[in-house]
Amino acid sequence: MKTYLIKKALNNNVLIATDVNGNEVVLIGRGIGFGKKSGESIIREEVEKLFVLNDPEEQEQYKQLISTLDEKTLKVLISAVEIIRERAGMPLNEHIHIALTDHLFFAVNRMRRGMVIRNPFLLETKALYPDEYKIAAKVTAMVNEQLSVALPEGEIGFIALHIHSALVNKNVRELTRHSDLIVRLVTMIEEQLDIIIDKTSIDYIRLIRHLRFAIERVVRGDKIAEPEKITGLLKNEYPICYNLAWKLIKVMQQTLQKEIYEAEAVYLTLHLQRIQAKME
Repeated sequence: MKTYLIKKALNNNVLIATDVNGNEVVLIGRGIGFGKKSGESIIREEVEKLFVLNDPEEQEQYKQLISTLDEKTLKVLISAVEIIRERAGMPLNEHIHIALTDHLFFAVNRMRRGMVIRNPFLLETKALYPDEYKIAAKVTAMVNEQLSVALPEGEIGFIALHIHSALVNKNVRELTRHSDLIVRLVTMIEEQLDIIIDKTSIDYIRLIRHLRFAIERVVRGDKIAEPEKITGLLKNEYPICYNLAWKLIKVMQQTLQKEIYEAEAVYLTLHLQRIQAKME
């Protein structure tokens, strides 16, 4: 029978313990912390949920965070991570326990005080990460129902970024920086081509996905093959789109501080020309 050695009871429902290998684990279950003391044992059957935080610094951050939550809020926020784990079907970076719990805690408190933070990347997030967005919508609905709040749609976008971050092991701050860059690039396209792009159209989704993949290639330093024959044709046939593509690339270079290969301009020109042609 698997047992754990209790190190500390954070509240009636959450324990910090160690497994047989000495790894620190977080144990969750109704009433499992009531009357429990350091040094006592607890069997696996008493535990509803368990997770490991391998990073010592994150262990301390999580302990401090959940010690400030009331038991109902803590239970709901833990359930939020469980929903994501079950629906994602992939391993999650353990940092989501801290990052998402912290985010949702402050989001709920802001809503209760009547403070709403606008999400400037909502449409882009929904288009770029549709699977994560669907999971985030389920999480938001559950939090709203269980805690009697009304988190707005913008929060779905923020939660989706946290989910994507945990799936691909990227910092949410970096994802947000890339989303901000995409919004700036789209604004430049609309201004230079004197158009307003339908943000629900398939062409818009294709454009921002191309921009996202281009940014990721640049960050990784990937080089894509340059179709030399088409380069001259694009310069002559679509000079406005070709020149705009290079303006966009200059902005990407300045923001990302990375070299960008000329082939990116070719493929970006094709996207811009397709959008321009549909607007005429």
